[in-house]
Amino acid sequence: MVAGQDRGIRGTGSPPVEALRRSLLVVLLAIAFGYIEAAVVVYLRRIFHPAGFSFPLDSSLLASESGSLLLVEVAREAATIVLILCAALLSGRNRSQRVAYFLLIFAVWDIFYYVWLRVTLGWPHSLLDWDILFLIPLPWAGPVLAPVLVSVLMVAMAGAIIYRDSVDRPVRVSRWDLVGYALSGLVIITSFCLAGLHTAQADYAAHFSWPTFTVGLLCAAGISAKCLWWDGRQADVS
Repeated sequence: MVAGQDRGIRGTGSPPVEALRRSLLVVLLAIAFGYIEAAVVVYLRRIFHPAGFSFPLDSSLLASESGSLLLVEVAREAATIVLILCAALLSGRNRSQRVAYFLLIFAVWDIFYYVWLRVTLGWPHSLLDWDILFLIPLPWAGPVLAPVLVSVLMVAMAGAIIYRDSVDRPVRVSRWDLVGYALSGLVIITSFCLAGLHTAQADYAAHFSWPTFTVGLLCAAGISAKCLWWDGRQADVS
């Protein structure tokens, strides 16, 4: 097949300079969006945690007057994912680029969300501070370090996909790789959701399983390495 004609995984082979320019614009969008997210959380903490945000959380907040606002927050998080997805679809020129830009926007947004919270609130004090990470379908919770590690992996994979696509050496991801990614993600999400069920308990920290999370993260990293290095090497040999 002629280079650049495959509209699936292979991509269009855009020049590296153009890929870099587009990526920088996407990163700028994600950084700005991270500030918007952080600003919303500043307001929410003033409303729900006037004495300061800390774990264990007060379970009465979820059961009283904040119930209706909690539904609004869930809808806001869903809208956030839609926004990131639309931005990725508009930024990418083929399937692999769109996936890469989704990973890049999500990851940079997540990292700079904590950067901006540190700037505006002086929190988190360390990467081991706990946070409510997500609310769909159940509350996710865990140390800030955990989602940041996932985001770092996502940035690395996104950058590799975008660069390889720009030099017409697309990253090949098989169906089994996708299954592996899905299972790895499920393991990571499970570690967050199990911890999220215990955020009001005094021993909340004991309910986040670092071994479970690490297994999921290492599996995802291993699949990424296989797709980038081994499959690329096989393609070069052939």
